[in-house]
Amino acid sequence: MTVSTTLSQTALLVELEPVVARNLDRHLSLAKEWFPHEYVPWSEGRTFDGPLNGEAWSPTDSTIPDVARTALIVNLLTEDNLPSYHHEIATLFGRDGAWGTWVHRWTAEEGRHGTAIRDYLTVTRAVDPVALERARMTHMSAGYVNVHDDEVLHSLAYVSFQELATRISHRNTGKATGDPACEALLARVAADENLHMVFYRNLLAAAFELAPNQAMRAVADVVANFQMPGNGIDGFARKSVAIALAGIYDLRQHRDEVLQPVLRQWDVFNVTGLDADGEAAREQLAAQLDALENAAARFEEKRDARAARLALR
Repeated sequence: MTVSTTLSQTALLVELEPVVARNLDRHLSLAKEWFPHEYVPWSEGRTFDGPLNGEAWSPTDSTIPDVARTALIVNLLTEDNLPSYHHEIATLFGRDGAWGTWVHRWTAEEGRHGTAIRDYLTVTRAVDPVALERARMTHMSAGYVNVHDDEVLHSLAYVSFQELATRISHRNTGKATGDPACEALLARVAADENLHMVFYRNLLAAAFELAPNQAMRAVADVVANFQMPGNGIDGFARKSVAIALAGIYDLRQHRDEVLQPVLRQWDVFNVTGLDADGEAAREQLAAQLDALENAAARFEEKRDARAARLALR
């Protein structure tokens, strides 16, 4: 189907609403009820210092590797900005009809993630709770702003990739902790993120039928400038390098396990009905994937060389 007319943001929301309704029904049929308190080893907890005169946190309290602790903090602080995320998508998608129902459902499901991860970290004394709370206050005080502003398709493309990236990050973080309880918790969180990814991915698939040029442009722009929502966390660049060096989330995973599978689902390189800008966007997308391949290979070489040097020591 060839569509050369550019649709307004309002028209896109209206045209996609039946797709939202169908995928909301699908999501609700697949989503499993779960309870954060069931994933927290409460018997390991003990009172902290402060008004209750407990025992102050000590670095020796934590039994998980340093890089896993770093990844857990980044993942939790990212989840903490949920109020800002809700504001952004509620403003963009609206609070009425199927869009509004989805916005509130998504927010409710996401709300469990921060609760469960924080409870786990506090009870197991995996991180310094004072430093964590200060980091939360700093990060949430800065808030989150959707860089795609009022662009519906750009936002849908972004969350399609971001939800999958978050799923992979959570799963790999759980494995890196070496704690079966944490791995089970983050696997449960990752299952939510996967369903969210499928929901958004299906919406943009419909958008490719409705407005192929706008959808292709949105995807190319997002891939070229993709950043995780936690990039505003203090020290994020340094933390991201540590996380990548540990293989929890790196450029190879971003390209091969996030971008490529979603792009295959959309069959972007076989989409028909594109105008000059749509074709230019597709060429840009192909070039970006090639650039990411080269960057990932270079990073892997440096990581391997670093590991070899450390082994010699």
